[in-house]
Amino acid sequence: MSRDKDFLGHEPIGKLLLKLALPTVSAQIINMLYNIVDRIYIGHIPEVGATALTGVGVCMPLIMIVSAFAALIGYGGAPRASIFMGQNDKQSAEKTLGNCFTAQIIISIILTSVLLIWNRDLLLAFGASENTIEYSVAYMNIYAIGTVFVQITLGMNAFITAQGFAKTGMLSVLIGAIANIILDPIFIFVFNMGVRGAALATIISQAISCIWVLIFLLSKKTYLKIKKQNLALRSKIILPSMALGLSSFIMQASESVIFVCFNSSLLKYGGDIAVGAMTILTSVMQFALLPLQGLGQGAQPIISYNFGARNAQRVKSAFKLLLKVNLCYSTVLWALVMFFPQMFAAMFSNSPQLIEFTKTALRIYMACMLLFGIQMACQMTFTSLGNTKASILVAVMRKFILLLPLIYILPQILPVNKTTAVYLAEPVADFLAVSFTAVLFTFQFKKSLRKISEKSPQSADNNSDCQ
Repeated sequence: MSRDKDFLGHEPIGKLLLKLALPTVSAQIINMLYNIVDRIYIGHIPEVGATALTGVGVCMPLIMIVSAFAALIGYGGAPRASIFMGQNDKQSAEKTLGNCFTAQIIISIILTSVLLIWNRDLLLAFGASENTIEYSVAYMNIYAIGTVFVQITLGMNAFITAQGFAKTGMLSVLIGAIANIILDPIFIFVFNMGVRGAALATIISQAISCIWVLIFLLSKKTYLKIKKQNLALRSKIILPSMALGLSSFIMQASESVIFVCFNSSLLKYGGDIAVGAMTILTSVMQFALLPLQGLGQGAQPIISYNFGARNAQRVKSAFKLLLKVNLCYSTVLWALVMFFPQMFAAMFSNSPQLIEFTKTALRIYMACMLLFGIQMACQMTFTSLGNTKASILVAVMRKFILLLPLIYILPQILPVNKTTAVYLAEPVADFLAVSFTAVLFTFQFKKSLRKISEKSPQSADNNSDCQ
């Protein structure tokens, strides 16, 4: 079994990142299909597609919150498990896995109750109008039932990837995504269930993925297993995991808060069409965020394991490669959006009015996307190193300190259309956030490398052996 984890400390960095990142990026792209396939089909429902798309789009803040809680547990516990593995402490790694599994079950029960009881009130507060609320409620009532499947699939799959089983992690998502792509048109169009059919297809697909994940983590194939004796929650295990996952939680939950703020401002200045465009904008933004997250998750086991093993040179090499790949991807996507915005808009709607409005908004909203590779590389590396404070700080800075105020300030001070000013808040915040993150990371990363180098006087010799 030692081979299952030791390869993280010895194989060439480039080969490792390719091996681990390709499946995790594929998994994130496939995961993206869960979120956008529904919208693509819904946006093309005859006669009511544009209105239904806007209604389902208003559900996005609640869906983001569900995913954020999965990230709070999984994206915090998984790096800690990797670090324990690097320290040859399998017992602590499995305790972390067991505690995180229990925490996700508890959170799922609470979230399901809240979503079923208060979803209409929440959706109205989040930007639903009289024209779109019934579509929103119809979708959310069914989606809420599958919360536990989403939690376990996303959260526990992080532990599969953290052990180096990237292909298995990809298959976890691929199985469900294929089911979703097949079931969506059947339920929406053949059974004429509309948005309810889209929600039903999603939760059935997530249930299939959930079963796959649990079977693997209970099998003999995995290095870390879910064991009964590790399920009882212990504060010294679960609290540090949640603290480390807090930055990922803030990043995803803040997307929900920001989406609500965008919707309320856009409904005020531009009406339902501006809110509908925002649904498409956030969908396209996922083309950037999720693959970049996948790259970060692919690099995470390498960085965390070698940080735990006090191999500073491999940690540094892994980050540099992650940064280069991230920047290449974000720049290519930025160029595609700038030159072909109509192509992206037409994916989600057949309404000429909505497509025309959205293609202009896309160029504004994603103007600084080419720099976002820096933000994601630094933030994911902070998490991989167990640097809780820094990872939380950069997440809070981008969304709450910068973007949230700008959504309300820019329409009041810029001599442009107020709807345009709202969309401009995103690129302005991105530029300032990337600048802040890059400076902070430069100092914190050097500090972390010095820390493990000082603790391991022989690290230089070990590093040369690993090259």
